Amino acid sequence: MAEIAVAKSADARTDRIALRFAYFWRRYAWAGILILTLIVLVVYPLAMLVLGALTTTNPALEGLSSTLTLQNFQETLGNEQVRTAAVNSLISCGLGTFFAVIIGVGLSWIVARTDTPMRGWVETASIMPLFMPPLVAAVAWSYVGSPTTGLINMFFKELDWEFRLNMYSMTGMVAVFAMYYAPYVYMFVSAALKNMDPALEEAAQMSGAGPVRTMLTITLPLVAPAILSGSLLAFVVMFGIYGIPAALGTPARIDVLTTYLFKLTSWTPPLFNAAAAVAIIMVVVTTLCVAVQHWALSGRSFVTVTGKSFKPRTLKLGPWRWVTFGLACLYALVAVVVPCIGLLVAAFRKFLFVPNLASLFDPKQYSLGHFQHLFDSALVWRSFWNTLEVGIISALIGGLLAFALSYTIHRTNLPFRRTLDMMGTAPVAVPCLVIGVAYLWAWVAFSGFLWGTTWIIALALVARFLPDTLKVLGGSLMQIHRELEEASKICGTGTLQTILRIIVPLTLPGLISAMSLLFLLSIRELRSSLFRFTNSTIVMPVLLLDFHEGGHTGATAAFSVLQVVLLLFIVGGANLLGRMTTVR
Repeated sequence: MAEIAVAKSADARTDRIALRFAYFWRRYAWAGILILTLIVLVVYPLAMLVLGALTTTNPALEGLSSTLTLQNFQETLGNEQVRTAAVNSLISCGLGTFFAVIIGVGLSWIVARTDTPMRGWVETASIMPLFMPPLVAAVAWSYVGSPTTGLINMFFKELDWEFRLNMYSMTGMVAVFAMYYAPYVYMFVSAALKNMDPALEEAAQMSGAGPVRTMLTITLPLVAPAILSGSLLAFVVMFGIYGIPAALGTPARIDVLTTYLFKLTSWTPPLFNAAAAVAIIMVVVTTLCVAVQHWALSGRSFVTVTGKSFKPRTLKLGPWRWVTFGLACLYALVAVVVPCIGLLVAAFRKFLFVPNLASLFDPKQYSLGHFQHLFDSALVWRSFWNTLEVGIISALIGGLLAFALSYTIHRTNLPFRRTLDMMGTAPVAVPCLVIGVAYLWAWVAFSGFLWGTTWIIALALVARFLPDTLKVLGGSLMQIHRELEEASKICGTGTLQTILRIIVPLTLPGLISAMSLLFLLSIRELRSSLFRFTNSTIVMPVLLLDFHEGGHTGATAAFSVLQVVLLLFIVGGANLLGRMTTVR
């Protein structure tokens, strides 16, 4: 009997240890695994970037020094080229954001608040520029607006006009920035306008305020958070863009911080420490933008959705509705149709030089030769398969990581949830090009492990776009009521089975959207891939830039067309898959 009692006591102790271990695992180990993952993906590269900016050694040749110094920042801030590049960045991105806000707010007001005809078409046209990668857009406008061979200038010449369009200028960069980042502002503001109660606008008009005054004094102030969020996002993305300044600014010898940063890493020998210092300066600027946004919105109320139901209000414009429709058509024409025509002409024409208008419509001047050369190139096919590999790895790893983080943050009471949220969303203030530099600095010493593979490119993309996927999945998870999980657990189902049987099917459309977003961004992303590709891991955006900088006009245009077609195919497939998996 004593032996049986001892055995029972030992079994009880074992059970208690097992229960404690299970409790510890549920409470701390899972959160610890996620924190460790984010440290590897986000914290370690950024910490190494800061350390690199505070040292004077080359990590690839000499290793890291234990002596910290501000020498890199002193030399960087004292460099006239850096100051000029910084001023150019602030001017181009600031003006680009200003005009993008005007365009985006105007289009959202037309769609959500007026009786403009064909508003569904206007809404589609407002986001169409998103499907054209920035480098492709810049390349297209270089064909259309070149001061010597641009197609638009050819028309001006035929009409005997002295005016010539020059996209190789600060004005050209600002125009392309404004056109192709206005959709970011549009998406934020249109959603806010559609959800806004029109009672305040009606009260203003009953008090004698006209439509324009009502819009300026009531409508726009109430959607100020959406405008600030959209403008902040547009500015941060512009600030980290490399393709547009490289294609339009470099020929005019206009350096911005991104192009100067790339020069620092491409010189022989590369100046990694100076590049790290410039990257830190860029992070400081974007962080200040986020801080300014929080300061501007703090302490103010922007509540427009209450428990009272309302009917969306549309402003009757009368004959002016055709003016607003014409403005929307003009935006679609300039931002989508004209550059696409220029791209197609350059892709199918044997030689881009167009001596006169009749030559432009001569079918003998067109062929499929550029596409044939691309399909015969082993490098092109290698970049295509590498891009698909990077996209698939980014989508799978990023989607699963974002789902695990979102579920932990929004559906559990585990410790360190706020820490996970802060770590996961921190890269939102880090430009993509800076992430590329950070990964260059962090992993260059690990040659043969991740360096020189498509995995290093994919992981950098996952780190940079993790806040975007968290936002998508967080919204989907917060729509699910907790009673579904509670009912599943009452029936004896474990947490993992509940997630697989209840949460995953209900959030599958959001998960597909997040993974599709990552795949789409991976296909079009240039900045995070610039510093880590090799001849065997080159991706399509980098090869496109190589074609453009090498002067291969026809190949550049044809490759741009193929990239846009691939993007449209991915978006269409994602939308179809999302509709098929929607739970009704």
